[in-house]
Amino acid sequence: MSNHLPKPEELARIHLDMPASGWMDTPAVLREGMYCHGVQGKNIEAVGMPNPRDWRVEDDDWQLPDDWHHIIMEGLRERLHRFRSLQVFMDICVRCGACADKCHFFIGSGDPKNMPVLRAELLRSVYRYDFTRAGRIMGKMVGARKLTKAVIREWWYYFFQCSECRRCSLFCPYGIDTAEITILGRELLNLLGLNIDWIGAAVAKCHHVGNHIGMEPQTFKESILFLCDDIEEITGIKIEPSFNRKGAEILFVTSSGDFYADPGIFTCMGYLMLFHQLGLDYTWSTYAAEGGNFGFFTSHEVAKLLNAKMYAEAERLGVKFILGGECGHMWRVIHQYMGTLNGPAGFLETPVSPITGTRFDHAASTKAVHICEFTSDLVHENKINLDPSRNDHLRVTFHDSCNVARGMGLLEEPRYLINKACNHFYEMPEETIRERTFCCGSGAGLHAGEDMELRMRGGYPRANAVRNVRELHDVNTLACICAIDRAAFPALMDYWVPDVRVTGIHELLGNALIMDRECERTLDLRGEELPTGPTKESAEDASFPDALHTAEDA
Repeated sequence: MSNHLPKPEELARIHLDMPASGWMDTPAVLREGMYCHGVQGKNIEAVGMPNPRDWRVEDDDWQLPDDWHHIIMEGLRERLHRFRSLQVFMDICVRCGACADKCHFFIGSGDPKNMPVLRAELLRSVYRYDFTRAGRIMGKMVGARKLTKAVIREWWYYFFQCSECRRCSLFCPYGIDTAEITILGRELLNLLGLNIDWIGAAVAKCHHVGNHIGMEPQTFKESILFLCDDIEEITGIKIEPSFNRKGAEILFVTSSGDFYADPGIFTCMGYLMLFHQLGLDYTWSTYAAEGGNFGFFTSHEVAKLLNAKMYAEAERLGVKFILGGECGHMWRVIHQYMGTLNGPAGFLETPVSPITGTRFDHAASTKAVHICEFTSDLVHENKINLDPSRNDHLRVTFHDSCNVARGMGLLEEPRYLINKACNHFYEMPEETIRERTFCCGSGAGLHAGEDMELRMRGGYPRANAVRNVRELHDVNTLACICAIDRAAFPALMDYWVPDVRVTGIHELLGNALIMDRECERTLDLRGEELPTGPTKESAEDASFPDALHTAEDA
């Protein structure tokens, strides 16, 4: 963690005093712990992005190209023409403030420029000055200002304090999607070579090797086989997955977080166990081993470049459709952008479950099915057997990951699976879940180590909701279906709500899954002892397997 991270009791003292000066007259102060390192030149050069160089956030001179002002103005002009939504969002905001207290970064920091309305004004004010007659004539009186190098620094600081979660857009009476403004603001910054290295390095590695962490094909294969060895120790069953196999029915793609580090690896073990039990005809690809898409946090062009990899590999291997793991931005890109980026994928088939025969018509264009949709169908059709008492040591709550909740509408399937795999499930307060879910505070490429204060502040509202069910129901497990969440939440929980572990849904499913010819199960997927038998409370809950427990039940 950052050496500058305050203690929780200090961070929780959030000041909401009226600023001494107006926002245009308040210069941005780039404070350590609240930003990530600047991108290295080699990483943006690797994907053909402009103006590659090494620069430091702490330096006064960011080595902008001589024609930086022209680059931004032409970039903004082109995007106003290309994206009609941007033109609309620039013009229709009445600054009502309905979004102000909906942003987790504003709630956690108290910084007015983290209000979504004001973050958008950072760009809108420049638009007004250069693209509207009123702005050119009346200037500051109508909220217009000139573009300066100080404004560029301000843009960079605050556009990378937005996780593009879209919670604010849910409450806007005009339907303004401030996340889209952030996305395009970052695109403009990338024209000047101004990204963060946590994003830039991941993009370069994914483009060159096939995954965000730069894991070479042989190492990727060995990582999966290592997880299979762990499964064999726990279940007595030897799993032999295939890699790069032509003619398989399904290409399975997940985020690199699922095969690289704890706790994502336990979710990956759940995938492997499920597929083995089903006898599923699937293959992994060592070349397109990344479902996540950090290009989405860079530009539409780079998002398209990375999204194309898995579809090119699906075509090369001759599979029928793609099955995707528990990831967030992977699914936002596929569900909302694939059709205009790389689709439709006419060389694939509309997904049909080879086990149940269910046809996933909603995926007719993308040819990709979310693992929770696929598994929910299996459970609903009684194709797998589960023993939820194996998870009786866990008292679970569920975090709706922003990209799949607000960007895909995947709300019921995860809860259905949790209730089938666990006996103790408790919802967080209603205003913090489903479409209104709070972000983890580390999305959109902010999950670095040097910006830990930003992450802890951004995750504060979610942590408060977890603390609520921790205190009411002794919840000790936070489940989620996003690899960034699984990577970010352990630090957040350790900081704000100690003793709450983080899990993926398919880890819970792997614990509960009864496999053919398995040995007597005494350990869960983490190698911890399973409960010896159903508790009294478990037996009572099992009478109502689909019942949901909420904080309001207390």
